[in-house]
Amino acid sequence: MDNDMKTTIEKLEKYASSTPSKWREALEYRQENKTWLRYSQRIAMLMLDKMDELGINQKQLAEMMSCSQQYISKILKGRENLSLETLSKIEGALGISIIKEEQVAV
Repeated sequence: MDNDMKTTIEKLEKYASSTPSKWREALEYRQENKTWLRYSQRIAMLMLDKMDELGINQKQLAEMMSCSQQYISKILKGRENLSLETLSKIEGALGISIIKEEQVAV
């Protein structure tokens, strides 16, 4: 091995992380959950658009929904698996429709 190659390897080893990377686990998680993650991202975008329109921030929305600002932040990242209760609170607080009600003929 030539001197340049040895120097390059030494530099890489110097900056290598001592903890293993979690990229594979993250990728597998995204692939396994891509359907609901896509919905979560769409809901986050709807929320952000409506919050902008209403001129409200995360703290104000949290107060309207009786939850923490930290939880609103998690929702707005588009990676939160939302319950029906949470979806209902979002709809009520922002005056938007997320779940479409359909009439069923009896």
